[in-house]
Amino acid sequence: MRFEFSTAANIRFGPGTIRELAALARDFGKRALLVTGANPSRVDPIADLLKTGGVESVLFSVAGEPGIITVQDGVAVARENQCSLVICVGGGSAIDAGKAIAIMLTNAGDLLDYLEVIGRGQPLRNAGLPCIAVPTTAGTGTEVTRNAVLASPEHCVKVSLRSPLMLPRVALVDPDLTHDLPPRLTASTGLDALTQSIEPYVSARANPMTDALCLEGIPRIARSLRKAVENGRDAAAREDLALASLFGGLALANAGLGAVHGFAAPIGGRFPAPHGAVCAALLPHVMSANLRALRERAAQHQSLERFETVARLLTGDCTASADAGVKWVARLVSDLHVPPLRSYGIDDSHVDTVCENASKASSMKANPIQLTAAELAQTLRAAI
Repeated sequence: MRFEFSTAANIRFGPGTIRELAALARDFGKRALLVTGANPSRVDPIADLLKTGGVESVLFSVAGEPGIITVQDGVAVARENQCSLVICVGGGSAIDAGKAIAIMLTNAGDLLDYLEVIGRGQPLRNAGLPCIAVPTTAGTGTEVTRNAVLASPEHCVKVSLRSPLMLPRVALVDPDLTHDLPPRLTASTGLDALTQSIEPYVSARANPMTDALCLEGIPRIARSLRKAVENGRDAAAREDLALASLFGGLALANAGLGAVHGFAAPIGGRFPAPHGAVCAALLPHVMSANLRALRERAAQHQSLERFETVARLLTGDCTASADAGVKWVARLVSDLHVPPLRSYGIDDSHVDTVCENASKASSMKANPIQLTAAELAQTLRAAI
């Protein structure tokens, strides 16, 4: 047995931990690029906390999902203002942008030199500026991953900037910051977290450490996602989701993902579709496709037993079958009113192109079994 496990240098979790941010930031400098989402006023209290604690901040807002130009602009702002660290506060888009900006501030050349798929894929050589990641959603787990997902509209795809050097110095996860997340976003990000707990567990690269994280995270989401959607102020439910999202990020960074995220990359790059909602719409159909393929071509594969374990964690029934797990997820997706992919303009005419691009996605490499072109197309059509 051989595996490695890498993560952020320091993880701080718990209600109220945001009050520790300024003290943590001071270890890295006194002027921070504060990267946040489309509504920068939401971080005004955090900027005030930093200022009171002796850290000045320069605001950089990311409107929508980040792309190459976003990162280039952020690098320019950080250099102009002589920032010595990056603090990213928000959902996956803000944190991915912050991580990419931090690493590009210390590595020469163009972003395309280092990007996967559409770029030259060269390794990043230098550690980035110190980066502190503060999630305000419970879904992506990107505060503890080694990559940043960036959109390239001209290539109609999302791709990763990836390196162990991109792991944040500090991941500060305060469940209190998620209490005001609207029900729709709570649902889509929570289902993204569920996907990122299931896919690493059945992954071809699963290992005992990631297994433990997934097995702890899946039941937390199962018991708490509906509660948080119905009542965003349910502190126990929010804590469950924040912790499960963190565990999912730790797991995916070390065991990979699968076909759900393989599809999500080209779909997110081509259509105005939120990542979490795309994953949610695909999850039950990909689970079903993997089960069929495993039963037909690899009947003794350990992932079949793992899908049964997932089902039992989701349903609370110690005798549940893998198919019962698929039905449970499908019902949850329906009950939370997750729209099908056609609501984003995807139709049958796009199937071949999306499937071709999905088959090349890095996430697809860890799927428990290689799905054929026909199986990919069937799965995508089911999600449309």
